Amino acid sequence: MFSNLFLKSFRILLFPFSLLYWLCIAVRNFLYDTNILKSTGFALPLICAGNLSTGGTGKSPMVEYLVELLQHRFRIATLSRGYKRKTRGYALAGKSTIALEIGDEPMQFHRKYPDVPVAVGEERLVAIPQLLHDKPDTEVILLDDAFQHRAVKAGLNILLTDYNNLFTRDFYLPTGDLRDLKRSYKRAEIIIVTKCKENISAAEKAELITEINPVSGQKIYFTSIEYERPRHFISHRQIELQENTEVLLVTGIANPRPIKKMLEQHHNGYLMIQFPDHHIFTIDDWREIKKRFDAIKATDKIVLTTEKDAVRLEKFKPEIQDMPLYVIAIRHKFLFGEGELFNRTVIDFIEDFKKHH
Repeated sequence: MFSNLFLKSFRILLFPFSLLYWLCIAVRNFLYDTNILKSTGFALPLICAGNLSTGGTGKSPMVEYLVELLQHRFRIATLSRGYKRKTRGYALAGKSTIALEIGDEPMQFHRKYPDVPVAVGEERLVAIPQLLHDKPDTEVILLDDAFQHRAVKAGLNILLTDYNNLFTRDFYLPTGDLRDLKRSYKRAEIIIVTKCKENISAAEKAELITEINPVSGQKIYFTSIEYERPRHFISHRQIELQENTEVLLVTGIANPRPIKKMLEQHHNGYLMIQFPDHHIFTIDDWREIKKRFDAIKATDKIVLTTEKDAVRLEKFKPEIQDMPLYVIAIRHKFLFGEGELFNRTVIDFIEDFKKHH
């Protein structure tokens, strides 16, 4: 509690830097809006899943949702920046690729969907032609976290905003979490309010839509988080978490609040080791995890981590062999029965694009 209060107070002190940051992104957006800087389109459907903030809105699960929706209908590929990787430039994931080469989120996509090409590249404008050269039969590219990268013009922009930290109530870095102008939301065709409580009322839905103030033609959807059953890191065997199971939660993600809330609601208690977002685990980190786990006196105990963290822990696979390390996946659950409407919107966009190009 004290550390959170200190952090908020410290960020308020950085307000002058937020004004400077706002000025920089306002000038940049103005240059694109007036065509002084050009956005380039491509002759195939580009679908962008992004946000206005620094993370934690559920972009990776949304990319996975789109992959599962589209992979059996079209030849798709994903393109990410590859944040926190140890390489630069364009790269296409292969059989021997590791997370340090392409980043944790692209590695997660590659592991879950081995038949879907997964590429990374800081400059999407350069990376897209390279991806099409490597995979010339690609029909659709999913752009992960590219909403603010305006050099490339996506045909369908899906903007995610966290129910607990709507972009309308946020402020610019470093005082807040916004990395793009609030009014940039108008460039999105679809806005999804993520991580909603499951029992959100129709009245609150209407209030949030009024607050967001969608432009003509914009569609707004609401999703909650749905957790899958934890699966063993090595054997992939799934289990049901029991109330009396002692859990050591290990996370290095932007927003661990939802998984903490889930554990608080369904379990007697848990311990937690929290690392920074995209943290690259060291052997000392693993030793600390093992030390904390061994200190738990209960016999029914597990280590629980996220999919994104799991790909960064793979290098310790030999040490993990005898450890009950379980991975929990999340997915978007559309509320108000509007999942099929969202699906149809995405598929119609692709089919209409292909029909007219």
